[in-house]
Amino acid sequence: MAEPQSKYRSPLTDRYASEEMSYIFSDRKKFETWRKLWADLAESEMELGLEITKEQISEMRENISNIDWARAAAEEKSRRHDVMAHVHTFGAACPSAAPIIHLGATSCFVGDNTDLIVMRDGLKLLCSKLARVCNAFASFAVSNKSIPQLGFTHFQPAQITTVGKRSCIWAQDFLLDLAALEREIEGMRFRGVKGTTGTQASFLELFNGEHDKVEDLDKLVSDKAGFSSKFTITGQTYSRKIDAMILNAVAGIGTSVNKFCTDLRLLASLKELEEPFEKNQIGSSAMPYKRNPMRSERCCSLARHLLSLPLSAAHTHANQWFERTLDDSANRRVVIAEAFLTADILLNTTLNIVSGMVVYPRVIAKRIAEELPFMATENILMAMVKSGADRQDCHERLRVLAQEAGKNVKEEGGVNDMIERVSRDEFFAPVKESLGDILDPSKFIGRCPEQVEKFVKEELRPALEKYRQHLEVEAPKLNV
Repeated sequence: MAEPQSKYRSPLTDRYASEEMSYIFSDRKKFETWRKLWADLAESEMELGLEITKEQISEMRENISNIDWARAAAEEKSRRHDVMAHVHTFGAACPSAAPIIHLGATSCFVGDNTDLIVMRDGLKLLCSKLARVCNAFASFAVSNKSIPQLGFTHFQPAQITTVGKRSCIWAQDFLLDLAALEREIEGMRFRGVKGTTGTQASFLELFNGEHDKVEDLDKLVSDKAGFSSKFTITGQTYSRKIDAMILNAVAGIGTSVNKFCTDLRLLASLKELEEPFEKNQIGSSAMPYKRNPMRSERCCSLARHLLSLPLSAAHTHANQWFERTLDDSANRRVVIAEAFLTADILLNTTLNIVSGMVVYPRVIAKRIAEELPFMATENILMAMVKSGADRQDCHERLRVLAQEAGKNVKEEGGVNDMIERVSRDEFFAPVKESLGDILDPSKFIGRCPEQVEKFVKEELRPALEKYRQHLEVEAPKLNV
């Protein structure tokens, strides 16, 4: 038998994803769910009067985890049909129930309903991880709410913000993702029992034309699967638009992660903030001094992959003919699992980053000091006007001095000596003694601390209340 290293393995599961999400999309979870659905269907049919015994139901339930994987593979190779391969494999494990397994159903009864169960479970796991990321941002934001930091527009120096306020911008994006995933969970509906083309004709035949019993069967099976709502209308499948809608919400995590990690990479280049860097971590094989933001770079790389997947789901929906074509199947096996696994990886890595993010206040203060003299000109102008100066004269003198200071920085390679120039100009004598107070960075942060407190208290914390049991779990350790 060939060693595992001799064939391709997906890095999503082998290298990055959590055990929890890997299990949700595993064959074990998938085929045990198929068997649970077959047992639920048979039990519901029995409860509504079909000749099925409790012993048959018990036999099915006792063998849900008893999967002969070799037999299933051989059956599928022979029959070229995955569902019928597992019908026969399950039947071999519980022979008395074999005649009534899959009674009245079509392949999509187990296939589509299992996909909905799996996506529901995946969404719930992602929600718990989003809550932990938001909680980590909340702690970071409150701790750093008053530390002034240079703001950027167009990646050009703008007004001063704070480290905590900027992190609330990141946190808000993840909070929006959490709300989007919660909406998807709340709106999810079960395919239920609909038959070959969605008409329920096979079940109507089984119950001798009793429409009420067919309705009851649909409800019973949906309830047993944990769904309070089910589709009234389907073709052979539930609408593939559902996949596209869910994957769009999941991919929103990719946009939030990419934005945060790109910002952090830029800040790391400025040496203001850094992701965690472990004691024995190597940044470069050639340059020993390097501290590359590899976690953030990995996130941006995988976010790019996640963002590409909803388009594939949209094409699958757009290209379904009439009640169903099978060209959706192979695509969905790849796209849905990869979307959830990738989102899981992104959230695990983001939580690891935020929980250990490092701030360098002295570097931040140094950069502010280099830019603040220009930003302070409006404050100097206001102070001069209060002392009786003409606003227009003051503006012109400050403009000239700013141009001279800018030339000194850009052409001469000097420091920003704008304040020294103001101090030497007798015109500005009325405010000379108060320049130090005018240049206090904390005077330029507006309501940043108050905004942080308000956002965390009134928006973020209340949204996380339902996830309280998940918030105290230790940040995940990355495999690599």
